[in-house]
Formats: sequence, C-alpha cells, structure tokens
Amino acid sequence: MPSNIEIKAHIRDTGSLERKLRELVGDPVSKFTQKDTFFNAPYGRLKLRESPDSPPELIYYERDDTPDPTESRYNRMALSEMNYFAEILSASLGIRGVVEKKRKLYQYKNTRIHLDTVEDLGTFVELEVELTDNLSREEGHQMASQLMASLGIQETDLIDKAYIDLLEERQKQ
Repeated sequence: MPSNIEIKAHIRDTGSLERKLRELVGDPVSKFTQKDTFFNAPYGRLKLRESPDSPPELIYYERDDTPDPTESRYNRMALSEMNYFAEILSASLGIRGVVEKKRKLYQYKNTRIHLDTVEDLGTFVELEVELTDNLSREEGHQMASQLMASLGIQETDLIDKAYIDLLEERQKQ
C-alpha cells in the first residue's frame, strides 16, 4: 500500500502562510473543489471523492489519530460508474458524513501541500510527504518537520483527526 508522512494543522493567518508558500514554491499547481463522502467502515476510513475537474475515486486510508507527523497508508481507485458505486456503498455501509472543501494544491519536491477551506470548519494546511524507495519514513518525518518550520506551522496548531471527525464533533456540540 502506498504511504506518506502527513500532518494537518489549523491556520491562524492564511495570508502569511500563502506568502510563505509563494516564496518557497511559487503559485499553487491547481485550485479545485472536492466533495468527500465518508462511509461507515469497520477499519480505517473509506471515502468517495468527487471533484468537477477529475474522475471520481474511491479512497481507503489508515492513519493513527495523532497530531505529530505520522504515516498514512492508502489505496485509491478511479471510478467510471460513480452513481451506481455510490448507491452500492450507501446501501451496504451507510453514509458517515460529507466533507466539502476548496483546495489549493502546492508541490514542493515530493510533498503535496494542501491549503484547504473546509465548509463549516475553517482553513487548514496539510503536508503529505510521499514515501518512496529512495525516501525512508525517518527522512519523511524530517522533511515534514523542516517544512513545518519553514511555513511557521506550530506544534500547537497540529490536529489529530480527519475533517470528518472534526465535523462530527462539531455536530455533537
């Protein structure tokens, strides 16, 4: 299963972070919206991702709920019969919830940097350092820590949950 080292953090000052990103990597590679429908899965997290600019895909991932840079293991599958697939998953597993976001994607070496505005939650940054045969887990942790420092991301800003978890917590309040 492919994997990356990942962090997610609240953003205190979006303008400052975007200036630092432009200095480090230039303009975003792309800007787009995404709708992630999460299903009740007995293990890990399972979501159907829809975006107007790309084919829908099914994504399964496992990640420990910790704020520190941690490994995330995932599988992705492009879907051609999305409507039928969504119906089958909804009927068999039930829908856990839906996350809608606007995302700016930046690329720095082998790291995807997402600047996300999540409906009903706010603005976040995610770093995903892709692990390869030439980049170990330890090196991925170092890269994530270095990028956090360069972008001014504080450890106190890190969050240990997925957006769907944060939305569920908010709905319970």
